[in-house]
Amino acid sequence: MSTKVLQTNILESEAIHIFREVVAQFEKPVLLFSGGKDSITLVRLAQKAFFPAKIPFPLMHIDTGHNFPETIEFRDKLVQELGLKLIVRNVQDNIDAGKVTEETGKYASRNMLQTETLLDAIEEFGFDACIGGARRDEEKARAKERIFSVRDDFGQWDEKNQRPEVFDMLNGKINLGQNVRVFPISNWTELDVWSYIEKERIEIPSIYFAHTRATFLRDGLIWSANDEVVYREEYEKTEERVIRFRTVGDMSCTAAVLSSAYDIASVVQEIRQSTISERGARIDDKRSEAAMEKRKQQGYF
Repeated sequence: MSTKVLQTNILESEAIHIFREVVAQFEKPVLLFSGGKDSITLVRLAQKAFFPAKIPFPLMHIDTGHNFPETIEFRDKLVQELGLKLIVRNVQDNIDAGKVTEETGKYASRNMLQTETLLDAIEEFGFDACIGGARRDEEKARAKERIFSVRDDFGQWDEKNQRPEVFDMLNGKINLGQNVRVFPISNWTELDVWSYIEKERIEIPSIYFAHTRATFLRDGLIWSANDEVVYREEYEKTEERVIRFRTVGDMSCTAAVLSSAYDIASVVQEIRQSTISERGARIDDKRSEAAMEKRKQQGYF
């Protein structure tokens, strides 16, 4: 057995253990699901953790309204095929209600606005554990996070006050009003995820593969020109390019990469050769050195 296969099995076993601990220790867990590769991987791991029973908790998507259509189509298809319960809460509803104010301008995004909608949904359903697909290799703030990450009764994260996690001991004890974010693939890398998708033959949205798309250039990044929610100046000319997306967040802040990877094996090879993080194409992470950490402190994923 090769080292890579052995490593993947260890990561899978750890994630399955975490899922089972969540169900054992919490009353109302939910899996935060976007239709992206990481949350799709979580669904496969949850299936394995509880087979032959169904996944014993719902999926929830905090929908910005600016998601790639390919991702939403895939989300609905997967949920229907697996017979899972999907809860959708929309950022647009909070904008319409005046709870949050939509950003405007060149770098406007709804990513920050997701936090309020997420915290409202947690309170609405009484979820005490929210399972997410964040990984420590993505961004330095996420590298600080525990697998069981406690949020206070305001949904906030204190990076300086976290519980130690010794070996595989996961402490899910929380006080009234608190909830926990759980990250089963925290120790995985982007390459681990893609290798697992390849090994398990997991279907993913077509947007992850190379395709021809109308695009334009800004700040050294490639942006989709297919939708009006992506801000574009008149002088920013569109051009068809063969690209793919390494991450599929809000369209207004997620850039593409030039690619000829038309299948999973090619994507895996491309990731092996990459020297930058997948979140290097997320403009919302570049607002400041501590952009992600500030969002997490306020209740973000």
